[in-house]
Amino acid sequence: MKIFNNYLLFALWMLSMFSAALSCDRCLHKSKIASFAQANINGACGYGNSATSVTARGGLVMASASSRIYREGVGCGACYQIRCTDPGVCTKSGVKVLVTDFTKNTQTDFVLSARSFSKLAVASKAAQFLKMGTVDVDYKRIPCDYGGQNMTVKVDKSSKYPDYLAVQFLYQGGQTDITGVEVDRVGSSGWQYLSHKNGAIWGIQNPPIGSLSFRLLVTGGYDGSWVWPRRNLLPAIWRPGSVYESGVQITDIAQEGCSPCETGNWTDTYVNQLS
Repeated sequence: MKIFNNYLLFALWMLSMFSAALSCDRCLHKSKIASFAQANINGACGYGNSATSVTARGGLVMASASSRIYREGVGCGACYQIRCTDPGVCTKSGVKVLVTDFTKNTQTDFVLSARSFSKLAVASKAAQFLKMGTVDVDYKRIPCDYGGQNMTVKVDKSSKYPDYLAVQFLYQGGQTDITGVEVDRVGSSGWQYLSHKNGAIWGIQNPPIGSLSFRLLVTGGYDGSWVWPRRNLLPAIWRPGSVYESGVQITDIAQEGCSPCETGNWTDTYVNQLS
């Protein structure tokens, strides 16, 4: 029995070492990307006009994502760096994107506006590149960085005070997914779950009355953790379209399983000379 226990412990240790070896911050993925006429600010994530300010703050462009990236809205707000693969045409840095919409295109993982798509190529070949429509790409998930901007909570337009509250979280930093949201009246301890509705929107029927606090379950590392925005995040009387400062920044990095990891720095230190 003692020998068996020692063997079991060794096997569990080896399994944990193997899992850790396959986990990293950046996994390299190969796929295709397509272009369409213009960005859709009314995308499936539900950000509306807020998408413009969020992408501008993060140096990002809007992207529609396939089902495996969109993940029924859990993937909304994630940031990726994408570059095409032809060294004679493509920049090394490519573009950094924010998932704001869902695409039904089953041949690609991302769809960009024509303007954003052309940024994958060096300037002298952008017009020719745009005519291709669909190209092979490498991509990796990266942390969203909003230059010190705290996460905000926006009361969604579908909310109806005081019977129904729907919210979305903007400027979600780090490399994480929001997988759970709870709300409670300030001074109480009766946390209530919000349902994931569609896109980036979480909602609850008959929310607590009074000033409200939230807590968010986000992925990070190999697991997840609760993020606690400041108390009194929403006033007792809230209105659709209002935006409130959370007082926190999410910086966690969720691990992916792959081998080898992509550790390179995608910059244009030499590629721009091709133009």
